[in-house]
Amino acid sequence: MSGRLLRRVCTACTTTALAAQAVLLPAVAVAAPEPPEPRERSVTELLTDLQKLYRRAEQATEAYNATEEKLKARKAEADRLNGQLAKTRLSLQESRVAVGRLARQQYQNSTDISPYVRLLLARDPQHALEQGHVIGQLARERAETVRLLEGSERRTDGLARRARAALDEQLTLTARRKKERDDVRRRLDAVEKLLTSLTADQLTALAALERDGVAKAQKTFMASGALSSARPPSAEGDRALRYAVRQLGKPYEWGAEGPSSYDCSGLTSQAWNQAGTPIPRTSQEQWARLKRIPLTALRPGDLVIYFPEATHVAMYLGDGMVVQAPRPGAKIKVSPIAANPVLGAVRPDPRGKPLRDYKPPRLPSTATAGSDEGYSAETGL
Repeated sequence: MSGRLLRRVCTACTTTALAAQAVLLPAVAVAAPEPPEPRERSVTELLTDLQKLYRRAEQATEAYNATEEKLKARKAEADRLNGQLAKTRLSLQESRVAVGRLARQQYQNSTDISPYVRLLLARDPQHALEQGHVIGQLARERAETVRLLEGSERRTDGLARRARAALDEQLTLTARRKKERDDVRRRLDAVEKLLTSLTADQLTALAALERDGVAKAQKTFMASGALSSARPPSAEGDRALRYAVRQLGKPYEWGAEGPSSYDCSGLTSQAWNQAGTPIPRTSQEQWARLKRIPLTALRPGDLVIYFPEATHVAMYLGDGMVVQAPRPGAKIKVSPIAANPVLGAVRPDPRGKPLRDYKPPRLPSTATAGSDEGYSAETGL
């Protein structure tokens, strides 16, 4: 056997022996590396997460409110169209009865003799002429009856199409409202889940951190001179503000517009409605459709809009304070105007003249009590 062949045989035997040994020896367990323990989030991170959750919940709430308003309007339109449709169908039925009666009369009085021949053969031409006038009048009435029938049919068909379209849109809005309502509930559940996972010390630290942030923002806001002068409200603004003040202490509830609870835009819209100046239901529509004013021109009763998406609103009280329904878990209260990032301000009654003699509404001692944040160490959400 050559040396080369011998080496090959030895190598093969060694490999086979090692493989057999690997099979026969017990496997050595290698411990998997343990995952690192999750880092505890700082109070600042928790506050950021919580504010994002609240903001998304409020965005979903305002979307729900907007759909609810559209649904109310569409229901009213559908009811109006159905009422008109019922009337036109009754008119159509009456027109058809009249046309049927004319058809029977025409059949009973039909003749092949023309009116001109009748006039020549008549014993009394004057009487024939008078009779011809009556016949002409009847013909015109018949033509008018037919015209009314055709018009009733067109109106009925048009109203029926519009009523069906209104009903279809109503069904679409109802489905959208349900989806948005579920979205609100899901987002509020996320808020509650986060809050219930925190300790009392964490909740206390969160509330303190947010209060400090609001205080700094308020100080900067006031130092900027944005609210440098006091202005009296209009008569409508005074009534709206006093209505809002009477709601102090009532709970925030998403989608609510009184009288026992409110969300942010439910409070402001109802206050101005009670003052005799109806305004849009949602904060986004209030921002889009009402007269915008500079913050330097704020007067009591004006609305302060918050966040870039205009998803929160409060009513200006004066002296840098607002009346607002802050968040779920909180109650209607008086807060600093800088309790949230200010987007701008609108005035529901831009033509309203300021009162000459204005006395601010008296506030209860508890007006500023409670949490702007919507949570506390005692109550949670």
